[in-house]
Amino acid sequence: MKIKLKRIYDESSKADGVRILVDRLWPRGVSKEKAKLDHWLKEIAPTDELRKSFHHDELSFKQFKEKYLKELKSGEQKEALDELKKIAADANQVTLLFAAKNEKENQAVILKEKLDG
Repeated sequence: MKIKLKRIYDESSKADGVRILVDRLWPRGVSKEKAKLDHWLKEIAPTDELRKSFHHDELSFKQFKEKYLKELKSGEQKEALDELKKIAADANQVTLLFAAKNEKENQAVILKEKLDG
């Protein structure tokens, strides 16, 4: 299985394979048709509290990553991660979609590392 990352605002492609949005909030200005999603795993996203702390520069990416990995170990986030693992295991290509402008420091990067790991 191959995992790649892509901003939801970028053009979709057949090469994306299974397209999965991993944000809790629907991205502004993107219609459901344009998104061409196969899945929206909003439960896998960081909690609102953690997301806001990171976006308001209260946490470094390292701190955000540590807290997010901890969140993924229980509750609805663990269930969503398990679902993501099942989807990825059955697919040749998976593209994790996110809205963040920072393409190097976001939850999709952490999820990809976890799946590749």
